[in-house]
Parts: sequence; C-alpha cells; structure tokens
Amino acid sequence: MSNLLERITVDSNVCHGKACIRHMRWPVEVIIDLIASGMSFDDIINDHPELEIEDIQASLFYAKISLSGKSLEEVY
Repeated sequence: MSNLLERITVDSNVCHGKACIRHMRWPVEVIIDLIASGMSFDDIINDHPELEIEDIQASLFYAKISLSGKSLEEVY
C-alpha cells in the first residue's frame, strides 16, 4: 500500500503546500470531503475524470497514516 503514497505530493507552489494528488490542485482534504459528503468512488471519478480510483485510495491511506500518529517515513 505504501506505493499508493507516491500519488500524494507536497509542493509549496501547489495549494499552499498541502498534500495533493499527483501535483494537481486536488488536496487530499477535498477528496476526503467528497467521500464524507456521501459520494461513492464511482461518483467522484465520473464527476472528475482526471482522478483515478487509486488517487481516492491514496487519499484515504494518507489520512489513515496522518491520524495514526506515525510519520510517512515510518510507512516507507
């Protein structure tokens, strides 16, 4: 699963350095918000075809790691 984290990028020039999907202006927090609003993975992909299912999975995995108290380095 750690290869999913390769889809998460942090760049100070993109979205103020927030964790984003593949250098796009899609912060992980927005993906989590879409899921929390009740959208299914298919709904998200259909509405935003630039995203891939692995991007959504990576967002959830990143959130899980962030909440676990572990650093990303510990996961790699």
